[in-house]
Amino acid sequence: MSEDDKPRGKPAVKAKAKIPNAQSIRSPEFTPHGISAGRGSGLNRPSALTAKEAKKRRLMMIAGIVVVALAVSGGVYWWVSRPGPKVEVTGKFAAEPKVEIPKKLEPTRTLKVSTPIKGGGPVAAEGDTVYVQFATYKWSKDKDEENSRVKSSSEKVRSSYEEGQQQQGGGGPMHLVIGKSGLKDIDKSLVGKSAGSRLVMQLPPSKELTQLSPQQITDKDAILFIMDVQAVVPKSQQPQGAAQKLDDKSLPKVEDKGAGKEPKVTVPDKDAPKKLQAKTLVAGNGPALAKGDEAVVNYTGKIWKSGDKFDSSWDSKQPATFPIGLGQTIPGFDKGLTGAKVGSRVLLVLPPDEGYGKKGSPPKIKGDDTLVFVVDILAKVYK
Repeated sequence: MSEDDKPRGKPAVKAKAKIPNAQSIRSPEFTPHGISAGRGSGLNRPSALTAKEAKKRRLMMIAGIVVVALAVSGGVYWWVSRPGPKVEVTGKFAAEPKVEIPKKLEPTRTLKVSTPIKGGGPVAAEGDTVYVQFATYKWSKDKDEENSRVKSSSEKVRSSYEEGQQQQGGGGPMHLVIGKSGLKDIDKSLVGKSAGSRLVMQLPPSKELTQLSPQQITDKDAILFIMDVQAVVPKSQQPQGAAQKLDDKSLPKVEDKGAGKEPKVTVPDKDAPKKLQAKTLVAGNGPALAKGDEAVVNYTGKIWKSGDKFDSSWDSKQPATFPIGLGQTIPGFDKGLTGAKVGSRVLLVLPPDEGYGKKGSPPKIKGDDTLVFVVDILAKVYK
């Protein structure tokens, strides 16, 4: 046996120690490693913070965790509920609108109507005539193999705003009778809307819509229809207001013949007045016409000397539209109708200088003819 393998000395003896009971240990005698035995012990805390500062830090950490949690949950909620793509129509009333139809928005399958501009004029009802300007957009399904987010395509089909600009002297609003437009969704959308309003109609595909442009629109295409309602003419097409009595026998007699019918005008067998005469026969309850306003009227015109009728919108079955106070009609109309209220019936007697002047309007009207008009102011065109 080598010297290294030989046992050395006596074997170790296990020591027996008596472990004191925990209850008998006083705090100064037992201090866990790293924690102070208390104030004045001379041992340092692991942190330089006081108890008050440590508590404040814990509260701040908890608050930070709460803020982060709320931010994360809020972000998730926003992502889930964030608004999707939608049609945007902006711009001034009675002017060409700016239209955006997102490509990632599928064409509508149901009728949707909004009124981004709400007017304060008369409210339209079934059978009323509305004067409108509009823009029509074809809205079709589409797919892009390289971009799965593309759902549709769109293109402008027609715009009465642009057509009016191309016409000499500018174009006025077009008219349609609610219930007789041939497009049920449009008729339905117009009921209850007021003059001065802009309607945005999302029309689902239908055979009816193809008549808007048979060569461009199919029965699979939806339509976006923007319409500005500039005037509403009641179905009755009669004065709306209080009748005013006129007993002047030197002036023509006007007899009402009922709603929508031309009144009977009888010219007296007397000399015509030398000055303009404007008499209100029915005082309307609508807004007063001011310089620059455009009025929708029915009228009939007669020559004082012969009693012959030379013109009538009732005969043409279509009210006339013209501006007031801008010199774009005969002088007596501008002077006699400025300030008159919508809904009124007005009798005008115009000597030659307030009518067509010395040249007259051949072949019917001579240069010395005094003219008699009865004018029903049906509506004002909102701009």
